[in-house]
Amino acid sequence: MKQNIDSNIKTIVSALNALREQKPLVVNMSNYVGMNNTANALLALGASPIMAHSRDEMAEMLSFSGALVVNIGTLDSTWIKRMLFAVEQANIHKKPVVLDPVGCGASSLRTATSRQIAAAANKLIIRGNASEIIALAGEKAQSKGVDSLDSSAAALGAARYLRDTYQCAVVISGATDFIVTSDGQTQLDNGHEMMPYVTAMGCTLSALTGAFAAVGEETGLAAAAVLGVAGEIAAEQSKGPGSLQLNLLDALYQLDEATLIQRLKIS
Repeated sequence: MKQNIDSNIKTIVSALNALREQKPLVVNMSNYVGMNNTANALLALGASPIMAHSRDEMAEMLSFSGALVVNIGTLDSTWIKRMLFAVEQANIHKKPVVLDPVGCGASSLRTATSRQIAAAANKLIIRGNASEIIALAGEKAQSKGVDSLDSSAAALGAARYLRDTYQCAVVISGATDFIVTSDGQTQLDNGHEMMPYVTAMGCTLSALTGAFAAVGEETGLAAAAVLGVAGEIAAEQSKGPGSLQLNLLDALYQLDEATLIQRLKIS
């Protein structure tokens, strides 16, 4: 067990160093609510974000970018076609795809679209809250719009089903994060109770997952670890969600290897 934990810590640290050295370009088909948050978080950590939604440039973008993040938060019929085309281009260029099924289960459109995108991607990572993961797997979830009313642990069975169905890694985010892969599951207990009060925090995790996937860490583990630790640090300096949002960017920018290792709560 300790050997596995040590190996995971090494993976996380190596991925962070690689991200800052390579500064990968991440194509984000993100929602209107989270674009600014996710772009700033990627920049703060050391990646290079681009918010791209036009079909006309997507083939070119995916030819030289490191990863594609598809976030369905502000979904419509035009975006669905563009998202599927973007995934097709990511497949052609063998780029990882991160799917953020925002509000999956809240409407039949969101659920059907999430499943369609998941089925289309060849190199897939799914990142969602517990209710989204449960709904994506076809089980009954408890949700309130895009907010989860299910615990992360309650979604583990659904995550394993998605892993086996789509041959992908699954990140369940929440008070406890679970990373479910073909090698098993890893639990992270970092973060802070104030984080859900900042909009697009999950979107930020999905974007960071794309950045790490672009440098070869395609499980979502490093992104969840880094954001959890940065969130803890930011919360210690924040009076509320407004200052947390600002302090999180500083924490991502200043996060070093020693602090990351010291604060990680991994099992």
